[in-house]
Amino acid sequence: MATKLVDLVYWRKMRRTGVVFTGLVISLASLFQLSAITVLSHICLGVMSVTFTLRLYYKLLELLRWNPGVHPFQSYLANDSSLTDKETVMLVEEVVLLIAFAFTEIKRLLFIESMIDSLKFVVLLYLLTYVGVVTSGLTLVITAVIVVFSLPLLYKKQQMRIRRMVRAVKAFVKRIKNLCLSLYDSVRPSPAPAPGPKPAPTAAPAAPKQKAKSK
Repeated sequence: MATKLVDLVYWRKMRRTGVVFTGLVISLASLFQLSAITVLSHICLGVMSVTFTLRLYYKLLELLRWNPGVHPFQSYLANDSSLTDKETVMLVEEVVLLIAFAFTEIKRLLFIESMIDSLKFVVLLYLLTYVGVVTSGLTLVITAVIVVFSLPLLYKKQQMRIRRMVRAVKAFVKRIKNLCLSLYDSVRPSPAPAPGPKPAPTAAPAAPKQKAKSK
């Protein structure tokens, strides 16, 4: 499944990727005027109008004995796309883990476990309010589909140039970071020297011995 998605995204099969990409964009764009049920029904009717016509055509050829009874869509029917028990269990476990992780993260952000993370979440929600005013969720989905099908192909075509740009940006960010650190070190007051250990008290000099009395 993952391999097929990668093949679609990287346009390794141009005809199949073109059909999928065009169908997705047209279907999503149709949702601006029609409901999802209407769009889905029209898509299924359009596909069945083609498949039903071809099936009748091949059946007619079979009746005229011009066709040995080959089904035109036998390759699609023979393709087993069902999941095994192990794959089903793994898929359900992944979905449950994703839901549990999302719930845990939202709870952690809402109830301020970490001030920094919650502030980032607040900023993200505030920006999303402006995004919601300017555009709709459907527009974002269409944009995401176009980006998913465009960026990998662009990276594949312009790989060396993009890598050079990324290295240049990383070097620029590193220079800015080093400059800020040097400015901070120059402005920061030098810490007061730590008091050294007190010298041990010297012993009082011994009193000179009295001279022996002369006899």
